[in-house]
Order: sequence, then structure tokens, then C-alpha cells
Amino acid sequence: MYPQELTAPMKQELVNAGFESIETVEKVDEAINSKGTVLCVINSVCGCAAGTMRPGVILSTKHNKVPSKMVTVFAGVDGDAVNQARKYTLPYPPSSPSIGLFKDGTLVHFIERHHIEGRTAEMIAENLAMAFDEYC
Repeated sequence: MYPQELTAPMKQELVNAGFESIETVEKVDEAINSKGTVLCVINSVCGCAAGTMRPGVILSTKHNKVPSKMVTVFAGVDGDAVNQARKYTLPYPPSSPSIGLFKDGTLVHFIERHHIEGRTAEMIAENLAMAFDEYC
């Protein structure tokens, strides 16, 4: 587990952008299985999360179409919640950071860590905006 002093600002960055930080299995189930579209970000302390994933996700929320609900769990902190979120992203292997878009409880778009590394925040936002246009 990472110390809260380290991760709290990283969590808050997404909360300030309108994401709900969820920390329990029940909250993950409730969020992902809700009606409409849900963007679920598996946050991380790594450099690609800080450098491009979080900025890209935040930039994507400025698009004219956005998911009905936006949630985040934090790898290395919210263990049970992250494990539960990863069950919904199967058959993709566990990856953090990663971003899943769900529609009516079904995964419709997924961005794995290897699609985040080496990409700019703008590229990630553009990828998400295309998914929002299709599913939201």
C-alpha cells in the first residue's frame, strides 16, 4: 500500500475534475452496473499516470459528449475495489493505469497501460472523445 500522503493529491486531481473516488467492492459494482455510460479510471502513482493519463482523462471531460458517471479506483491503495474493477475489464490483463468505458454494465472501450505509455495527454483525450461520441 502506498502512503496516503503520496496518493491523496493524485486521487484529488480526478475528484476535482468530477470523478467519484470509490474504495469498496460494492461501490464498484454499483457504479459499473448503473444505467448509462460509466468511465472507470484505474489510477496509479507511476509517471505515465501523472504525465499523460490523468491530464488526458481530465481533458476528455471537456468534450461535448461525456459519460453519465465517472469513477476512479487507485491501484496500490484501494486493493479490493481495484481487483473488482479489473474483473469487469476481463479479458484484458490487469493494468494500471488503465481506463474503461462501460455502457449499461458492459465494457465497450478499454485503454491499457501500453496504450498510455508514450502517448500525449491530447492523444489519450482524443481516443476517449471518439469513444464518447460512439457510446455516450
